[in-house]
Amino acid sequence: MCQATESAVPTTQADDERVRVTRWDFAPGAATGFHVHEYPYVVTYLTDAKLKIVDPQGAESFVEMQAGGSYSRPKGIAHDVINAGAAPMAFVEVEIKIGA
Repeated sequence: MCQATESAVPTTQADDERVRVTRWDFAPGAATGFHVHEYPYVVTYLTDAKLKIVDPQGAESFVEMQAGGSYSRPKGIAHDVINAGAAPMAFVEVEIKIGA
């Protein structure tokens, strides 16, 4: 089981009335911390990644993504995201403020 040993590092790349773009960098074991998404969002992976996702009830699931892969989710998603892989990983998250 992967335990979060440090925090993922967010770097805001853009933030205006329409979108917020954040690059997230994770060392092995690093976590975002539990959070609720205020806006719908799109994630695009910069590296291959193995993630552990922990939901509000503490249930764990694992997801593997390849570099260049993307997905979108609605606002209100609540989770902690942890790098469950042995290598650093990164993704870019675009939060969509318009119409949210």
